[in-house]
Amino acid sequence: MDNTPYLMRGLHKATGTTAALASTSRYLNDARIRDWVSTHMLRRSEKDLPTHTDPYQLHLLLMEVQDLGHIEELFTAARRQWPDLDRWLSEKFISTYTRDDLLACPPGSLGAAFARYVVENNFELDLIARFEPKTQYDYYRIRSGQTHDLEHIVGGGGFDILGELVPYYIRLTNIFKFLPAELAGEVSVLQVFGSMRILARTALHYPQSWLAALDTVQRGIKVGLESGPLFMARYEDALHLPIAQARELLGVVGAVDVETRAASHEWDEYK
Repeated sequence: MDNTPYLMRGLHKATGTTAALASTSRYLNDARIRDWVSTHMLRRSEKDLPTHTDPYQLHLLLMEVQDLGHIEELFTAARRQWPDLDRWLSEKFISTYTRDDLLACPPGSLGAAFARYVVENNFELDLIARFEPKTQYDYYRIRSGQTHDLEHIVGGGGFDILGELVPYYIRLTNIFKFLPAELAGEVSVLQVFGSMRILARTALHYPQSWLAALDTVQRGIKVGLESGPLFMARYEDALHLPIAQARELLGVVGAVDVETRAASHEWDEYK
């Protein structure tokens, strides 16, 4: 009689020997990725290491760990099947507007809302420092960084920890809706790790905010599934418009503005 627990059946011994951890996952094989995941999935949130600083190191690591050549091949193949994607990657539009341009936007507009956030927090306009894109993936990353904060606003996600889940899950559904699955998976690794860290730490350390976190996930998924290809949207064309009109112009569907500040402020870094 086989006494092996049901869930442990079907295991096979790996062939060969090694003195180091070996896996079919490039992410598990990299000690730095393992350290990032374990640290930022499990830690509490303190003022000395605020949550918004987590993704920067991960972004740099992924540029070393991912197969960038293969990602280029996937982009090239996708362009052959989708003329809009080919056009977007050919144009390589990059924002050049400044804080002063945002401050000149009419009150109540998308640009004015973004200006208020940038000025109040003394932030830069780009999450990733601007550089000349040499590859298709370079351009995708630059453009994603330029539009992330605007995705917060049009998607209904507040500029706080739990509000961050809205643009994360807009991307994690919208990208998979429009791009081939393998390419979507490759360009979404940062969003996967980034969103999961917030969910894990909320459940482990701030359970009073868990239902609010799940609500933001649901709202992001709804927008991502119901909207057009937002990762290619030209947000700059809508900066002067009231937010409702900006959403309509950009093809944003299903967005609802919900306050998540109180639930986010249960996290230690706000106290």
